[in-house]
Amino acid sequence: MRSHLRAAVRLSLYAAWTMMLLPAQMVAVGLRLRAASSLPRFYHRGVCRIIGIELKVRGEQAPGKPMLFVANHASYLDITVLGALIRGSFVAKAEIADWPFFGLLAKLQRTVFIERRSAHAAKQRDEIARRLDAGDDLILFPEGTSSDGNRILPFKSALFSVAEREVDGRPLTVQPVSVAYLKLDGLPIGREWRPNIAWYGNMNMLGHAWNVFALGKLTVEIGFQPPLDMAALALPALDEALPAAGEPDAPEAVPAVLTGGARRKALAERSQAAVEAGFAESLFASGRRR
Repeated sequence: MRSHLRAAVRLSLYAAWTMMLLPAQMVAVGLRLRAASSLPRFYHRGVCRIIGIELKVRGEQAPGKPMLFVANHASYLDITVLGALIRGSFVAKAEIADWPFFGLLAKLQRTVFIERRSAHAAKQRDEIARRLDAGDDLILFPEGTSSDGNRILPFKSALFSVAEREVDGRPLTVQPVSVAYLKLDGLPIGREWRPNIAWYGNMNMLGHAWNVFALGKLTVEIGFQPPLDMAALALPALDEALPAAGEPDAPEAVPAVLTGGARRKALAERSQAAVEAGFAESLFASGRRR
């Protein structure tokens, strides 16, 4: 399943492919051409072919723009997998911008970098608002970090503050997306092989990437789940607790939509549930037990 010769060949092809498209993307970003959003998808599809990633897709991307895609996160490969399918930019932690080489690639995909310190919150909101108003789709990993690939970490509700943004008077649509690494050379990936794909903790990135290039054919399933929107989040527990209309002490109007942090929390929970369901469905369909 692992070949160092294969890794060397793939690494050479990856470097050549990247160097060939890098100048074109620099020009597209610098001149603000439409190709700046479409060229990265073409690039990531080429990377998938070079590395030997087979993409299987369940569901469909919801129509309309802009869209916020929220997905589970297990590896830097998620960037290529999702980037090959979605014409959008990622939302990533600010330190990635300073990474050698990969920081440059992230900037050229017009990644939105966010600081965890509250002092930068207003500036980040303005940048996200500008991108959404321009009709750009964004891709967010609400876990806040990569996992071991065997489970979905809790979604951080604070990261869903971007979903409160309205564009042209309409609530932003959120589409949960599940990413499951299923097979290696046609065989189900068990726990013993998953660390060769998932990148987390204190793993050395260069050594890990070399092993990824050395692996055989990797099958990944991406599940596009039904979209959600902030305006559709109801509060059934409150509805049930209050008297029905016409009964004694019934209020004139019952709040139908959550507000503020409670609404973000509800959206995070529903998005996580949808991603977990899609992730489990992919594992069961491939013959793996969850």
